[in-house]
Amino acid sequence: MIRGKDMALSLVAVGTAAVAGYVLRSERSDVGASRSKADLGARIIDPDEIPPDATVVDASANRLGEIPGARRALDRAVRNGAREEWEHVTIDRDGAWSVVDRIRESLPYYDADGRAYNGVYVRYNDQVVVLDAIGWARLEDPIQ
Repeated sequence: MIRGKDMALSLVAVGTAAVAGYVLRSERSDVGASRSKADLGARIIDPDEIPPDATVVDASANRLGEIPGARRALDRAVRNGAREEWEHVTIDRDGAWSVVDRIRESLPYYDADGRAYNGVYVRYNDQVVVLDAIGWARLEDPIQ
């Protein structure tokens, strides 16, 4: 009789620990899921820096407006006169890496050979701005 009671208590303790572990693990994976980040950068260039074979997109292009943070990066670059440094916007949300793909796949992305900037060349009023994903995308570890 004592053995049965001890065995029942042991099973209850093990079962309770298993359920508690499962609950804690599922809560942590929901809350602490990794998020991706992408940095979009933009800078003003002189018209003579446009590569001859690069396509220049107008800032009002619909495809440009569909990329999260693109217009904000362009506006910032023009507003701050960013010629020496990249003005950047950080996209911090699930799926931010897809922004990098969208810039490269949905717009005329220019792959430079080292003498020009990589990116999408955009005519913004009377200026030309290069837009690119800078620092590429990185995975942020969840905080526990």
